[in-house]
Amino acid sequence: MAASNRDRVNKGMDLLKAGLSPPVEQMMRGRYGERWWEQYKTAYPMVRAAAPEELDVQGLLHLMRNGWREVFGVTLGAMERNLVHELIEARNLWAHQQPFSTDDTERALDSMARLLRAVSAGEQADEIERERQIVRRTQFAEFARTETRKKTTTAVATQATGGLRPWREVITPHRDVQRGNFQQAEFAADLAQVARGEGTPEYADPVEFFR
Repeated sequence: MAASNRDRVNKGMDLLKAGLSPPVEQMMRGRYGERWWEQYKTAYPMVRAAAPEELDVQGLLHLMRNGWREVFGVTLGAMERNLVHELIEARNLWAHQQPFSTDDTERALDSMARLLRAVSAGEQADEIERERQIVRRTQFAEFARTETRKKTTTAVATQATGGLRPWREVITPHRDVQRGNFQQAEFAADLAQVARGEGTPEYADPVEFFR
């Protein structure tokens, strides 16, 4: 069974956590020393994790956002900061069981891979990139199917109507019709008159009617 968009986002989130944990801890330790975790917990008491290794992907992304000015912004740029904020939003959608379109999935995976490469987590970034390429092929296949359906519908419509000529080119109206010198009743049978045998010959006489 083919993986769904949500399956691929799930896998991406797991790889993002695995790839971010070591460099995030290393950068925090480099700035605050071995007791960095105690200092962080003091500054952000709402953090539920008891130890750095217990941080989930949300906790890691929030840690990067909270420590951007003093720690992560020293070596990373504005683009990486935007990726952190974008991935926090993507993680919230994922955690709340929101659907991911193919485009949403491709973008989320691309942002994950970019952030991981920025912190030198190349192994996880490469694996996410492979997933993203599969999603891109799915995008192209969906686009190709849509275009094929459009062309097929257009071709059928053209075949259905393209060969029909205007009725005036197929038959020639009676001169009275062309000049407008006629009454509507002359071109419709009065069935009551026909039943009484009082109609005009072209309606009352079967031979004349079918001639």
